[in-house]
Amino acid sequence: MDVELSTEDRRALCAVAREAIEARLFHRTAAPARVKGVTMRVGAFVTLRENGQLRGCIGRMRSETPLYETISEMALAAAFEDPRFDPVSRVEIEDIDIEITVLGPLRKIAKAEDLAVGRHGLYIFAKGRTGVLLPQVATEYGWNGFEFLDQVCFKAGLPPGTWKERETELFVFEGIVFGEKELRQV
Repeated sequence: MDVELSTEDRRALCAVAREAIEARLFHRTAAPARVKGVTMRVGAFVTLRENGQLRGCIGRMRSETPLYETISEMALAAAFEDPRFDPVSRVEIEDIDIEITVLGPLRKIAKAEDLAVGRHGLYIFAKGRTGVLLPQVATEYGWNGFEFLDQVCFKAGLPPGTWKERETELFVFEGIVFGEKELRQV
């Protein structure tokens, strides 16, 4: 992957995400983000976990805004707009850990063997529907490549095995994954 982020960059991006969420929760103006070195324009996802459980996850595959702005926007979306969850509350914010996945470019694949579980995320386009699973998801659930492919179909609202159909477009991408929890240990 062409993007490199130092530990300082990663900490700054996590701080941008947390500041955006807390500013909304506590009705204050977020401090303008001034993050040197992270102005590249790439896709990113922000994942929120509460006591280890998924609490929200929203992202963009591509972005035309600087990375720190994308992170701020996706943090707000994950906290307050993920339709699978109620909005994050003031009471739970202290128990929320933020994880960020900075995405590399999409690369179309022709066959399942081109997928490297643990390294690649998946993006599917079929029958007018799309779905995405981040690179870390397959290893978190212990899926093999075929299970990962079926799960991205499920995520898109498609039947398992849709990835095998000729009209289906499959893409892989790599990601840089980091979060507050791991950065506390560095």
